[in-house]
Amino acid sequence: MSDVVALTRSDAWGLTKGRLEAYFDRTALDAWTALTSDAPVSRVRATVRAGRDRMRATILDWLPADMTGLTLLDAGCGTGALAVEAARRGAQVTAIDVSPSLISIAVERAPRELHDRLRFLSGDMLDIALGRFDHIVAMDSLIHYPAATIASAARTLAARADRSLVFTVAPATPLLRAMHAVGQLFPRGDRSPAIVPVATDKLRRAIGARGRDARISAGFYISHAVEVVR
Repeated sequence: MSDVVALTRSDAWGLTKGRLEAYFDRTALDAWTALTSDAPVSRVRATVRAGRDRMRATILDWLPADMTGLTLLDAGCGTGALAVEAARRGAQVTAIDVSPSLISIAVERAPRELHDRLRFLSGDMLDIALGRFDHIVAMDSLIHYPAATIASAARTLAARADRSLVFTVAPATPLLRAMHAVGQLFPRGDRSPAIVPVATDKLRRAIGARGRDARISAGFYISHAVEVVR
């Protein structure tokens, strides 16, 4: 049976992390549950779903086809789609998310035959207690943080990845910059956690990234993947 473990951590990025937990556990839980399923969604959310599917497929293409004997950390796993696919390839997967509610959905959706390869946790993906992994993936889980915080988190995760780290950011395109600026006009209490656009070239230099990168644009979904190889 998959384990559900609550990890606690008090550190510098706790404020944003706390807002994310509240947002995904309460405000956006129903919408996120539908988005990550086959349920009908609006046209806008359909483009986001399609974009996320393409990004997940891209990241999986960068991982070994046969992951037997390898370990993977899915950092910010949401409802567990990428974690399940990695487990299907034979990986031993630790999947963690800040939202306990999303983790509960991930556990419910995980195929029973893969339970011995999946460990689901709620908590902080930077927790040192998680240990080391062959591969670490952080898909769309750092997009709410500024560039300096992303760089620090990426360096922390890369230091614990023996083969590769892949993470995604919101690239600083004119559209995303405009959306971010408009979002700042809403009262803080009414906002969802903002997506923060970053300059991908500067970020790659800041962390010394060596590896592939790819940008996926699908309607209202724009995300940029960065690979850090050992």
